[in-house]
Amino acid sequence: MTAARPWSRARDALIRRLGGARQARLVLLLAGVLALNSADVGVIGAIVGELRHSLNIGNTQVGILTAVPAAVGAVATLPVGQLADRVPRVPLLAGSIVLWSVAMIMGGLADSYAWLLASRVALGAVTATAGPTVASLIGDLFPPEERAAIYGRVLAGELLGVGFGLLVGTDIAAALNWRVSFWFVAALGLGLAVAVWRMLPEPERGAQERPAGEAGTAGAAAGTEPARRAVRDLGVEPRPETVLHEDPGRMSLWQAIVYVLRIPTNVIIIIASTLGYFFFAGLRTFALFFVQHRYGVGQVELSLFIPLVGLGSLAGVLAGGRLADRLMGRGFLTARIVVPGIGYAVSALLFVPGLLTREPAVALPLFTLAAAALAAANPPLDAVRLDVVHSRLRGRAEGVRTILRMTGEATAPVLFGWLSVLLASGTAPDTATGLDRVFLLGLLPLLVNGLLLMRARRSYPRDVASAVESERRTARAGVVPSGD
Repeated sequence: MTAARPWSRARDALIRRLGGARQARLVLLLAGVLALNSADVGVIGAIVGELRHSLNIGNTQVGILTAVPAAVGAVATLPVGQLADRVPRVPLLAGSIVLWSVAMIMGGLADSYAWLLASRVALGAVTATAGPTVASLIGDLFPPEERAAIYGRVLAGELLGVGFGLLVGTDIAAALNWRVSFWFVAALGLGLAVAVWRMLPEPERGAQERPAGEAGTAGAAAGTEPARRAVRDLGVEPRPETVLHEDPGRMSLWQAIVYVLRIPTNVIIIIASTLGYFFFAGLRTFALFFVQHRYGVGQVELSLFIPLVGLGSLAGVLAGGRLADRLMGRGFLTARIVVPGIGYAVSALLFVPGLLTREPAVALPLFTLAAAALAAANPPLDAVRLDVVHSRLRGRAEGVRTILRMTGEATAPVLFGWLSVLLASGTAPDTATGLDRVFLLGLLPLLVNGLLLMRARRSYPRDVASAVESERRTARAGVVPSGD
Protein backbone atom coordinates (compact mmCIF):
# COMPACT_ATOMS: atom_id res chain seq x y z
CA MET A 1 0.00 0.00 0.00
CA THR A 2 2.75 2.43 0.99
CA ALA A 3 4.87 1.52 -2.03
CA ALA A 4 1.94 2.17 -4.36
CA ARG A 5 1.31 5.73 -3.12
CA PRO A 6 4.39 7.39 -4.70
CA TRP A 7 3.49 5.78 -8.03
CA SER A 8 -0.14 6.97 -7.70
CA ARG A 9 0.97 10.49 -6.86
CA ALA A 10 3.37 10.55 -9.80
CA ARG A 11 0.66 9.25 -12.13
CA ASP A 12 -1.87 11.84 -10.90
CA ALA A 13 0.70 14.63 -11.25
CA LEU A 14 1.44 13.56 -14.84
CA ILE A 15 -2.26 13.48 -15.70
CA ARG A 16 -2.74 16.99 -14.29
CA ARG A 17 0.33 18.18 -16.16
CA LEU A 18 -1.07 16.83 -19.43
CA GLY A 19 -4.42 18.57 -18.98
CA GLY A 20 -6.64 15.90 -17.43
CA ALA A 21 -7.26 12.20 -17.99
CA ARG A 22 -8.71 12.46 -21.50
CA GLN A 23 -6.05 14.81 -22.83
CA ALA A 24 -3.30 12.78 -21.15
CA ARG A 25 -4.52 9.63 -22.90
CA LEU A 26 -4.58 11.35 -26.30
CA VAL A 27 -1.14 12.91 -25.84
CA LEU A 28 0.40 9.64 -24.67
CA LEU A 29 -1.04 7.68 -27.59
CA LEU A 30 0.17 10.17 -30.21
CA ALA A 31 3.53 10.48 -28.47
CA GLY A 32 3.76 6.68 -28.46
CA VAL A 33 3.30 6.63 -32.25
CA LEU A 34 6.20 9.04 -32.76
CA ALA A 35 8.26 7.19 -30.15
CA LEU A 36 7.85 3.94 -32.01
CA ASN A 37 8.60 5.63 -35.31
CA SER A 38 11.94 6.93 -34.00
CA ALA A 39 12.92 3.96 -31.79
CA ASP A 40 14.03 2.07 -34.86
CA VAL A 41 16.61 4.76 -35.70
CA GLY A 42 17.82 4.67 -32.10
CA VAL A 43 18.30 0.92 -32.29
CA ILE A 44 20.34 1.24 -35.48
CA GLY A 45 22.47 3.95 -33.89
CA ALA A 46 23.11 1.75 -30.86
CA ILE A 47 24.21 -1.32 -32.79
CA VAL A 48 26.51 0.26 -35.37
CA GLY A 49 29.47 -1.78 -34.09
CA GLU A 50 27.50 -5.06 -34.03
CA LEU A 51 26.17 -4.50 -37.56
CA ARG A 52 29.61 -3.66 -38.90
CA HIS A 53 31.00 -6.89 -37.44
CA SER A 54 28.04 -9.19 -38.12
CA LEU A 55 27.38 -8.12 -41.70
CA ASN A 56 30.89 -6.95 -42.58
CA ILE A 57 29.85 -3.41 -43.55
CA GLY A 58 31.21 0.13 -43.04
CA ASN A 59 29.88 3.52 -41.94
CA THR A 60 28.43 4.32 -45.37
CA GLN A 61 26.41 1.08 -45.43
CA VAL A 62 25.16 1.75 -41.89
CA GLY A 63 24.08 5.20 -43.01
CA ILE A 64 22.17 3.65 -45.89
CA LEU A 65 20.19 1.49 -43.42
CA THR A 66 18.72 4.62 -41.83
CA ALA A 67 18.55 6.53 -45.12
CA VAL A 68 16.46 3.95 -47.01
CA PRO A 69 13.34 4.14 -44.73
CA ALA A 70 13.49 7.94 -44.91
CA ALA A 71 13.85 7.91 -48.71
CA VAL A 72 10.99 5.44 -49.23
CA GLY A 73 8.89 7.36 -46.70
CA ALA A 74 9.54 10.57 -48.61
CA VAL A 75 8.04 9.01 -51.74
CA ALA A 76 5.05 7.54 -49.86
CA THR A 77 4.21 10.53 -47.70
CA LEU A 78 2.29 12.58 -50.30
CA PRO A 79 -0.31 9.90 -51.10
CA VAL A 80 -0.54 9.19 -47.36
CA GLY A 81 -1.18 12.90 -46.74
CA GLN A 82 -3.99 12.73 -49.30
CA LEU A 83 -5.47 9.76 -47.44
CA ALA A 84 -5.14 11.54 -44.07
CA ASP A 85 -7.33 14.37 -45.39
CA ARG A 86 -9.98 12.04 -46.83
CA VAL A 87 -10.29 8.80 -44.86
CA PRO A 88 -10.66 7.95 -41.16
CA ARG A 89 -7.25 8.53 -39.62
CA VAL A 90 -7.28 6.18 -36.62
CA PRO A 91 -7.62 2.91 -38.65
CA LEU A 92 -4.97 4.24 -41.04
CA LEU A 93 -2.59 4.88 -38.15
CA ALA A 94 -3.25 1.58 -36.34
CA GLY A 95 -2.81 -0.45 -39.53
CA SER A 96 0.49 1.24 -40.35
CA ILE A 97 1.83 0.40 -36.87
CA VAL A 98 1.06 -3.29 -37.42
CA LEU A 99 2.89 -3.27 -40.74
CA TRP A 100 5.81 -1.42 -39.14
CA SER A 101 6.11 -4.15 -36.49
CA VAL A 102 6.09 -6.90 -39.14
CA ALA A 103 8.90 -5.12 -41.01
CA MET A 104 10.96 -4.94 -37.80
CA ILE A 105 10.45 -8.66 -37.18
CA MET A 106 11.68 -9.41 -40.70
CA GLY A 107 14.70 -7.18 -40.15
CA GLY A 108 15.64 -9.15 -37.06
CA LEU A 109 15.60 -12.36 -39.13
CA ALA A 110 18.02 -10.97 -41.74
CA ASP A 111 21.12 -13.06 -42.39
CA SER A 112 22.63 -10.68 -44.96
CA TYR A 113 22.94 -6.98 -45.60
CA ALA A 114 20.65 -7.22 -48.64
CA TRP A 115 17.88 -8.86 -46.57
CA LEU A 116 18.17 -6.25 -43.82
CA LEU A 117 18.11 -3.47 -46.42
CA ALA A 118 14.96 -4.93 -48.01
CA SER A 119 13.18 -4.93 -44.64
CA ARG A 120 14.14 -1.26 -44.26
CA VAL A 121 12.44 -0.50 -47.58
CA ALA A 122 9.18 -1.95 -46.24
CA LEU A 123 9.67 -0.05 -42.99
CA GLY A 124 9.92 3.28 -44.81
CA ALA A 125 6.67 2.70 -46.68
CA VAL A 126 4.71 2.59 -43.42
CA THR A 127 6.59 5.19 -41.36
CA ALA A 128 5.33 7.81 -43.82
CA THR A 129 1.89 7.52 -42.20
CA ALA A 130 2.88 8.97 -38.84
CA GLY A 131 3.67 12.59 -39.75
CA PRO A 132 0.58 13.60 -41.79
CA THR A 133 -1.85 11.58 -39.68
CA VAL A 134 -0.60 12.79 -36.30
CA ALA A 135 -0.51 16.42 -37.49
CA SER A 136 -4.08 16.19 -38.76
CA LEU A 137 -5.30 14.61 -35.51
CA ILE A 138 -3.56 17.19 -33.31
CA GLY A 139 -5.23 20.01 -35.24
CA ASP A 140 -8.69 18.53 -34.60
CA LEU A 141 -8.25 17.11 -31.08
CA PHE A 142 -6.71 20.08 -29.22
CA PRO A 143 -7.54 23.80 -28.95
CA PRO A 144 -5.38 26.12 -31.09
CA GLU A 145 -4.08 28.22 -28.19
CA GLU A 146 -2.31 25.13 -26.81
CA ARG A 147 -0.88 23.84 -30.09
CA ALA A 148 2.81 24.48 -29.46
CA ALA A 149 2.65 23.06 -25.93
CA ILE A 150 0.69 20.00 -27.10
CA TYR A 151 3.13 19.48 -29.95
CA GLY A 152 5.95 19.68 -27.42
CA ARG A 153 4.43 16.86 -25.39
CA VAL A 154 3.74 14.73 -28.44
CA LEU A 155 7.19 15.35 -29.94
CA ALA A 156 8.67 14.32 -26.61
CA GLY A 157 7.69 10.83 -27.73
CA GLU A 158 9.97 11.18 -30.74
CA LEU A 159 12.94 11.98 -28.52
CA LEU A 160 12.04 9.34 -25.95
CA GLY A 161 11.77 6.83 -28.77
CA VAL A 162 15.29 7.59 -30.01
CA GLY A 163 16.67 7.41 -26.47
CA PHE A 164 14.72 4.24 -25.73
CA GLY A 165 15.98 2.66 -28.95
CA LEU A 166 19.56 3.61 -28.10
CA LEU A 167 19.30 2.11 -24.62
CA VAL A 168 17.44 -1.02 -25.73
CA GLY A 169 19.79 -1.53 -28.64
CA THR A 170 22.87 -1.05 -26.50
CA ASP A 171 21.80 -3.23 -23.57
CA ILE A 172 19.99 -6.01 -25.44
CA ALA A 173 22.72 -6.27 -28.08
CA ALA A 174 25.31 -6.54 -25.31
CA ALA A 175 23.33 -9.14 -23.33
CA LEU A 176 21.91 -11.14 -26.26
CA ASN A 177 22.34 -9.90 -29.85
CA TRP A 178 21.20 -7.12 -32.15
CA ARG A 179 18.34 -9.19 -33.61
CA VAL A 180 16.50 -9.35 -30.28
CA SER A 181 16.56 -5.53 -30.15
CA PHE A 182 14.50 -5.46 -33.35
CA TRP A 183 12.02 -8.04 -32.07
CA PHE A 184 11.57 -6.28 -28.75
CA VAL A 185 10.46 -2.98 -30.30
CA ALA A 186 8.29 -4.90 -32.79
CA ALA A 187 6.38 -6.48 -29.88
CA LEU A 188 5.85 -3.03 -28.36
CA GLY A 189 4.53 -1.84 -31.72
CA LEU A 190 1.85 -4.51 -31.86
CA GLY A 191 0.67 -3.52 -28.39
CA LEU A 192 0.53 0.15 -29.39
CA ALA A 193 -1.52 -0.66 -32.50
CA VAL A 194 -4.21 -2.25 -30.31
CA ALA A 195 -4.19 0.75 -27.95
CA VAL A 196 -4.54 3.26 -30.81
CA TRP A 197 -7.40 1.29 -32.37
CA ARG A 198 -9.34 1.04 -29.11
CA MET A 199 -8.55 4.29 -27.29
CA LEU A 200 -7.93 7.04 -29.87
CA PRO A 201 -11.14 8.80 -31.02
CA GLU A 202 -11.72 9.99 -34.59
CA PRO A 203 -12.42 13.76 -34.29
CA GLU A 204 -14.53 15.82 -36.67
CA ARG A 205 -12.35 17.71 -39.12
CA GLY A 206 -12.08 21.44 -38.47
CA ALA A 207 -13.89 21.26 -35.12
CA GLN A 208 -11.24 23.45 -33.44
CA GLU A 209 -11.40 26.16 -36.12
CA ARG A 210 -15.05 27.17 -35.80
CA PRO A 211 -15.85 30.80 -35.03
CA ALA A 212 -16.35 31.78 -31.39
CA GLY A 213 -19.59 30.61 -29.87
CA GLU A 214 -20.26 27.96 -32.49
CA ALA A 215 -20.63 24.33 -31.51
CA GLY A 216 -19.66 24.61 -27.89
CA THR A 217 -16.25 24.61 -26.31
CA ALA A 218 -14.25 23.76 -29.39
CA GLY A 219 -15.55 26.82 -31.16
CA ALA A 220 -14.94 28.98 -28.13
CA ALA A 221 -11.37 27.78 -27.94
CA ALA A 222 -10.79 28.54 -31.59
CA GLY A 223 -12.20 32.03 -31.16
CA THR A 224 -9.78 32.90 -28.37
CA GLU A 225 -6.60 31.49 -29.95
CA PRO A 226 -3.91 34.17 -29.44
CA ALA A 227 -2.55 34.32 -32.99
CA ARG A 228 -5.97 34.54 -34.60
CA ARG A 229 -7.25 37.01 -32.02
CA ALA A 230 -4.16 39.17 -32.50
CA VAL A 231 -4.42 39.39 -36.29
CA ARG A 232 -8.10 40.24 -35.94
CA ASP A 233 -7.50 42.95 -33.32
CA LEU A 234 -4.59 44.41 -35.30
CA GLY A 235 -6.61 44.42 -38.51
CA VAL A 236 -4.05 42.32 -40.39
CA GLU A 237 -5.17 41.84 -43.98
CA PRO A 238 -5.09 38.31 -45.48
CA ARG A 239 -3.30 37.53 -48.73
CA PRO A 240 -6.01 37.46 -51.43
CA GLU A 241 -4.10 34.84 -53.43
CA THR A 242 -4.14 32.33 -50.55
CA VAL A 243 -7.73 32.83 -49.33
CA LEU A 244 -9.84 29.77 -50.17
CA HIS A 245 -13.47 30.08 -51.30
CA GLU A 246 -14.30 26.43 -51.94
CA ASP A 247 -13.90 23.12 -50.10
CA PRO A 248 -10.14 22.29 -50.02
CA GLY A 249 -11.05 18.67 -49.39
CA ARG A 250 -11.97 18.43 -53.07
CA MET A 251 -8.59 19.65 -54.28
CA SER A 252 -6.46 17.21 -56.22
CA LEU A 253 -3.13 16.28 -54.71
CA TRP A 254 -1.29 18.52 -57.16
CA GLN A 255 -3.58 21.48 -56.48
CA ALA A 256 -3.06 21.05 -52.73
CA ILE A 257 0.73 20.91 -53.12
CA VAL A 258 0.77 24.08 -55.22
CA TYR A 259 -1.49 25.87 -52.74
CA VAL A 260 0.47 25.08 -49.57
CA LEU A 261 3.70 26.10 -51.32
CA ARG A 262 2.16 29.51 -52.05
CA ILE A 263 2.00 30.24 -48.31
CA PRO A 264 5.31 32.06 -47.59
CA THR A 265 5.52 31.16 -43.90
CA ASN A 266 4.82 27.51 -44.63
CA VAL A 267 7.66 27.39 -47.19
CA ILE A 268 10.13 28.89 -44.70
CA ILE A 269 9.00 26.49 -41.98
CA ILE A 270 9.44 23.52 -44.32
CA ILE A 271 13.00 24.58 -45.17
CA ALA A 272 13.93 25.22 -41.53
CA SER A 273 12.45 21.93 -40.37
CA THR A 274 14.24 20.02 -43.15
CA LEU A 275 17.63 21.54 -42.26
CA GLY A 276 17.10 20.87 -38.55
CA TYR A 277 16.17 17.23 -39.06
CA PHE A 278 19.04 16.81 -41.53
CA PHE A 279 21.54 17.55 -38.78
CA PHE A 280 19.63 15.53 -36.19
CA ALA A 281 19.47 12.48 -38.49
CA GLY A 282 23.23 12.42 -38.95
CA LEU A 283 23.82 13.05 -35.27
CA ARG A 284 21.54 10.30 -33.96
CA THR A 285 23.03 7.71 -36.36
CA PHE A 286 26.66 8.20 -35.36
CA ALA A 287 26.51 9.92 -31.95
CA LEU A 288 27.19 6.83 -29.84
CA PHE A 289 29.97 5.61 -32.10
CA PHE A 290 31.50 9.10 -31.99
CA VAL A 291 31.27 9.41 -28.19
CA GLN A 292 32.79 5.97 -27.60
CA HIS A 293 35.80 6.60 -29.80
CA ARG A 294 36.27 10.34 -29.30
CA TYR A 295 36.20 10.26 -25.50
CA GLY A 296 37.15 6.62 -24.86
CA VAL A 297 34.10 5.88 -22.70
CA GLY A 298 32.98 2.36 -21.84
CA GLN A 299 29.56 0.73 -21.64
CA VAL A 300 28.79 2.06 -18.14
CA GLU A 301 29.66 5.66 -19.02
CA LEU A 302 27.73 5.35 -22.27
CA SER A 303 24.63 4.21 -20.39
CA LEU A 304 24.86 7.40 -18.31
CA PHE A 305 25.53 9.63 -21.32
CA ILE A 306 22.39 8.64 -23.22
CA PRO A 307 19.82 9.46 -20.48
CA LEU A 308 21.45 12.79 -19.60
CA VAL A 309 21.47 14.10 -23.15
CA GLY A 310 18.03 12.60 -23.65
CA LEU A 311 16.68 14.45 -20.60
CA GLY A 312 18.15 17.66 -21.98
CA SER A 313 16.34 17.10 -25.28
CA LEU A 314 13.12 16.22 -23.46
CA ALA A 315 13.31 19.37 -21.34
CA GLY A 316 13.91 21.44 -24.46
CA VAL A 317 11.01 20.02 -26.46
CA LEU A 318 8.61 20.54 -23.53
CA ALA A 319 9.87 24.02 -22.68
CA GLY A 320 9.99 25.27 -26.28
CA GLY A 321 6.29 24.75 -26.91
CA ARG A 322 5.16 26.14 -23.56
CA LEU A 323 7.39 29.20 -23.85
CA ALA A 324 6.10 30.04 -27.33
CA ASP A 325 2.45 29.66 -26.25
CA ARG A 326 2.96 31.77 -23.14
CA LEU A 327 4.64 34.56 -25.09
CA MET A 328 1.84 34.50 -27.64
CA GLY A 329 -0.71 34.69 -24.84
CA ARG A 330 1.03 37.87 -23.66
CA GLY A 331 0.79 39.50 -27.07
CA PHE A 332 4.06 38.41 -28.72
CA LEU A 333 2.44 37.42 -32.02
CA THR A 334 5.55 35.95 -33.68
CA ALA A 335 6.74 33.94 -30.66
CA ARG A 336 6.24 30.63 -32.48
CA ILE A 337 8.72 31.90 -35.08
CA VAL A 338 11.27 33.62 -32.82
CA VAL A 339 11.67 30.83 -30.23
CA PRO A 340 12.79 28.23 -32.83
CA GLY A 341 15.09 30.74 -34.52
CA ILE A 342 16.91 31.42 -31.27
CA GLY A 343 16.92 27.71 -30.42
CA TYR A 344 18.71 26.74 -33.63
CA ALA A 345 21.36 29.45 -33.27
CA VAL A 346 22.06 28.68 -29.60
CA SER A 347 22.28 24.94 -30.34
CA ALA A 348 24.93 25.46 -33.01
CA LEU A 349 27.00 27.71 -30.74
CA LEU A 350 26.91 25.14 -27.91
CA PHE A 351 27.81 22.18 -30.10
CA VAL A 352 31.02 23.81 -31.37
CA PRO A 353 33.07 23.74 -28.12
CA GLY A 354 31.64 20.32 -27.24
CA LEU A 355 32.92 18.89 -30.51
CA LEU A 356 36.32 20.55 -30.19
CA THR A 357 37.12 19.32 -26.68
CA ARG A 358 38.38 15.84 -25.82
CA GLU A 359 37.23 16.01 -22.20
CA PRO A 360 33.97 14.10 -21.65
CA ALA A 361 33.24 16.10 -18.47
CA VAL A 362 33.25 19.29 -20.56
CA ALA A 363 31.49 17.85 -23.61
CA LEU A 364 28.55 16.22 -21.79
CA PRO A 365 26.97 19.40 -20.33
CA LEU A 366 27.54 21.27 -23.59
CA PHE A 367 25.91 18.49 -25.63
CA THR A 368 23.02 18.33 -23.17
CA LEU A 369 22.32 22.07 -23.45
CA ALA A 370 22.77 22.01 -27.23
CA ALA A 371 20.34 19.11 -27.57
CA ALA A 372 17.80 21.00 -25.43
CA ALA A 373 18.05 24.11 -27.62
CA LEU A 374 17.75 22.04 -30.81
CA ALA A 375 14.72 20.14 -29.53
CA ALA A 376 13.02 23.35 -28.36
CA ALA A 377 12.68 24.52 -31.97
CA ASN A 378 10.38 21.77 -33.20
CA PRO A 379 7.08 22.22 -31.28
CA PRO A 380 6.58 25.90 -32.19
CA LEU A 381 7.44 25.19 -35.82
CA ASP A 382 4.89 22.38 -35.99
CA ALA A 383 2.27 24.64 -34.40
CA VAL A 384 2.97 27.35 -36.99
CA ARG A 385 2.07 24.96 -39.81
CA LEU A 386 -1.34 24.39 -38.24
CA ASP A 387 -1.78 28.15 -37.77
CA VAL A 388 -1.30 29.03 -41.44
CA VAL A 389 -3.02 26.10 -43.21
CA HIS A 390 -6.73 25.31 -43.57
CA SER A 391 -7.89 22.45 -41.35
CA ARG A 392 -8.85 20.27 -44.34
CA LEU A 393 -5.40 20.60 -45.90
CA ARG A 394 -3.26 19.66 -42.92
CA GLY A 395 -2.56 16.09 -43.95
CA ARG A 396 -1.33 17.12 -47.38
CA ALA A 397 0.56 20.14 -46.02
CA GLU A 398 2.33 17.85 -43.57
CA GLY A 399 2.95 15.43 -46.42
CA VAL A 400 4.77 18.12 -48.40
CA ARG A 401 6.90 18.99 -45.38
CA THR A 402 7.53 15.34 -44.56
CA ILE A 403 8.73 14.45 -48.05
CA LEU A 404 11.40 17.16 -47.84
CA ARG A 405 12.22 16.41 -44.20
CA MET A 406 12.61 12.69 -44.90
CA THR A 407 14.71 13.43 -47.96
CA GLY A 408 17.03 15.34 -45.64
CA GLU A 409 16.94 12.50 -43.14
CA ALA A 410 17.71 10.01 -45.91
CA THR A 411 20.64 12.04 -47.20
CA ALA A 412 22.24 12.92 -43.87
CA PRO A 413 23.38 9.48 -42.58
CA VAL A 414 24.88 8.49 -45.93
CA LEU A 415 26.55 11.88 -46.38
CA PHE A 416 27.81 11.94 -42.79
CA GLY A 417 29.18 8.39 -43.11
CA TRP A 418 30.85 9.05 -46.47
CA LEU A 419 32.36 12.37 -45.38
CA SER A 420 33.62 10.87 -42.13
CA VAL A 421 35.76 8.46 -44.16
CA LEU A 422 36.81 11.16 -46.61
CA LEU A 423 37.83 13.60 -43.85
CA ALA A 424 39.54 11.03 -41.62
CA SER A 425 42.86 11.88 -43.31
CA GLY A 426 44.04 8.30 -43.60
CA THR A 427 43.37 7.37 -39.96
CA ALA A 428 41.84 4.04 -39.05
CA PRO A 429 38.13 3.80 -40.04
CA ASP A 430 37.17 2.73 -36.52
CA THR A 431 38.09 6.15 -35.11
CA ALA A 432 35.87 9.23 -34.90
CA THR A 433 38.41 11.60 -36.44
CA GLY A 434 36.29 12.32 -39.51
CA LEU A 435 32.98 12.47 -37.64
CA ASP A 436 33.93 15.50 -35.53
CA ARG A 437 34.66 17.47 -38.70
CA VAL A 438 31.42 16.34 -40.32
CA PHE A 439 29.39 17.39 -37.27
CA LEU A 440 31.03 20.82 -37.32
CA LEU A 441 30.10 21.28 -40.99
CA GLY A 442 26.57 20.12 -40.16
CA LEU A 443 26.13 23.04 -37.76
CA LEU A 444 26.07 25.55 -40.62
CA PRO A 445 22.44 24.71 -41.60
CA LEU A 446 21.35 25.40 -38.01
CA LEU A 447 22.75 28.93 -38.23
CA VAL A 448 21.01 29.38 -41.60
CA ASN A 449 17.74 28.39 -39.91
CA GLY A 450 18.04 31.25 -37.45
CA LEU A 451 18.29 33.75 -40.32
CA LEU A 452 15.41 32.15 -42.25
CA LEU A 453 13.05 32.31 -39.29
CA MET A 454 13.75 35.98 -38.69
CA ARG A 455 12.44 36.53 -42.21
CA ALA A 456 9.28 34.54 -41.45
CA ARG A 457 8.30 37.04 -38.75
CA ARG A 458 7.08 39.38 -41.50
CA SER A 459 4.96 36.85 -43.38
CA TYR A 460 3.41 34.97 -40.44
CA PRO A 461 0.65 37.48 -39.40
CA ARG A 462 -0.78 37.75 -42.92
CA ASP A 463 -0.67 33.99 -43.42
CA VAL A 464 -2.57 33.45 -40.16
CA ALA A 465 -5.14 36.01 -41.31
CA SER A 466 -5.48 34.16 -44.63
CA ALA A 467 -6.10 30.86 -42.82
CA VAL A 468 -8.77 32.49 -40.64
CA GLU A 469 -10.49 34.02 -43.65
CA SER A 470 -10.30 30.72 -45.56
CA GLU A 471 -11.97 28.86 -42.69
CA ARG A 472 -14.69 31.53 -42.52
CA ARG A 473 -15.39 31.55 -46.24
CA THR A 474 -15.49 27.78 -46.66
CA ALA A 475 -17.77 27.51 -43.62
CA ARG A 476 -20.15 30.01 -45.24
CA ALA A 477 -20.04 28.04 -48.47
CA GLY A 478 -21.40 25.06 -46.54
CA VAL A 479 -18.38 22.77 -46.53
CA VAL A 480 -19.51 19.46 -45.07
CA PRO A 481 -16.96 17.46 -43.04
CA SER A 482 -15.92 14.20 -44.64
CA GLY A 483 -17.59 11.08 -43.37
CA ASP A 484 -15.08 9.83 -40.85
